[in-house]
Amino acid sequence: MTRMTIARLAEAGGVGVETVRYYQRRGLVDEPARPEGGGFRSYGDGDVARLRFIRSAQSAGFTLEEIGELLLLDATTDRARARQLAQSRIAALDARIRDMQVSRDALARLAEDCGSGSPGPCPIVAAFEG
Repeated sequence: MTRMTIARLAEAGGVGVETVRYYQRRGLVDEPARPEGGGFRSYGDGDVARLRFIRSAQSAGFTLEEIGELLLLDATTDRARARQLAQSRIAALDARIRDMQVSRDALARLAEDCGSGSPGPCPIVAAFEG
């Protein structure tokens, strides 16, 4: 097992040191005990995997609270709750996709109107002013 400092852990996990510390305060990442006689805390491959999981789950839109719950559920057999969290996230993403599609369609219409050659100012600017 690879042992590393918090700086190397952060680098391997693709985050900053302060992010690791923040996750520790939130209870998402364990803070190892300081060795007797001083020295640096030591982190391992499991800590890197946990950081990567947290970042991936955030990219999927999970909140830190939900990520914490998923991490707790990983130690149990409560797959139904994990599935419920995932389905809730999917529903939120679907709603966001619908909203973005409406915005995209409106912008496409404005771009088409702007290129129509009609006299006067471009409707894109007017649409965002109001």
